[in-house]
Amino acid sequence: MAIGVFDSGVGGLSVHRALTEALPQADFLFLADQAHVPYGGRPGEEIVALTRNGCEILFQNGADLVILACNTASAIALRRLQQTWIPDVRRRLGRPVNVLGIIVPTIEAATGLPWEHEAERRGGRIEKLDVIGVFSTPGTAASRVYEIEIDKRRQDVAVFSEPCPDLARLIEEAAPRARLEAEVKGHVAALSRRIGRAPDRAILGCTHYAIIDDLFQAALPRATPLIHQPKAVADSLSLYLARHPELNPGHSGRRDFYTTGSPGPATPLLTAFWGGPLAFAACPVNSSAANRF
Repeated sequence: MAIGVFDSGVGGLSVHRALTEALPQADFLFLADQAHVPYGGRPGEEIVALTRNGCEILFQNGADLVILACNTASAIALRRLQQTWIPDVRRRLGRPVNVLGIIVPTIEAATGLPWEHEAERRGGRIEKLDVIGVFSTPGTAASRVYEIEIDKRRQDVAVFSEPCPDLARLIEEAAPRARLEAEVKGHVAALSRRIGRAPDRAILGCTHYAIIDDLFQAALPRATPLIHQPKAVADSLSLYLARHPELNPGHSGRRDFYTTGSPGPATPLLTAFWGGPLAFAACPVNSSAANRF
């Protein structure tokens, strides 16, 4: 068995790398749905269907657990899949399987509180607000998941989201570094204008952005820390597997990379990020759902 990691494109490699570092003996299957990237501007029902299809492919190829290494899929599709689809998959496959997202551990890292915690609502003025900026796809920004879930837990934190419609696509297309730098600077400046100042902390709410986190760090004030989503997800998964011994992550250290798009070597940007040669094979299952949109 194995752990599956699914993303709309290659941004999930940022989470995947953190997971493999935390669990070096586990077997991993990575699937990038590059035939349909990016998800951020798609209707919700398409995102649910495409995410379900990617998870199905990974389950069929031996994954017991799938991590949605995509903020848009986690925000829009995860709950639907967990509540209405996963129970049927377990019955059909005859084994325990599950799908998890990356937003819960990110919010736990941002608030310093467990997901189950809800703040007591008190009146009165809050003397100092901690302002978090979230850079994300339009789909994640429109869901307002970070604003809603952080507000449930911390009254002293204000969240401002900045949708970045083109950034994930530019990273997928291996745009020149100067082009990426200009895009990042523009979004940091736009968010700072809306807030009235720079954020106190920032969340890169799209896993593609972690691949160029140095550009965000350079565009933000030096004292503005990034909440590192891949590390938060890796820490959370290690604890989750300890609580769920029925899920088998494998033990041979296998690493397989698949794409629904064009197989072949990764771009130089991804190769440099990964730290060595990286090539994608053709998607191992041809599902009719993959060609629906």
